[in-house]
Amino acid sequence: MYAVVQQGGKQYRVTEGDTLRIEKTEGAPGDEIILDKVLLFQDSEQVRVGKPFLDDVRVRAEILAQRRAKKIIIFKFRRRKGYRKKNGHRQHYTGIRITAIESVQMV
Repeated sequence: MYAVVQQGGKQYRVTEGDTLRIEKTEGAPGDEIILDKVLLFQDSEQVRVGKPFLDDVRVRAEILAQRRAKKIIIFKFRRRKGYRKKNGHRQHYTGIRITAIESVQMV
């Protein structure tokens, strides 16, 4: 069983027990978050696709860490002009573990 969820402008394919990094969301380590923007859900019998989201499926996750990623160096230059510019950036992220994918069949 897996689901495709949208979080922070990106899409992730998740199964129970997966750990992944998503864009920073509010919460402390140990808190539970619910990812309700589910685009696709597949269990052993069928595949369901949302238009754009599935209303009866949600993904529960536990926050593991609130951290910053490795530094990315941005270096710009123009050849033969003496122009150099160096900049760096560290992106905040939230590490999560998927605990459950819940589906409530609507009849």
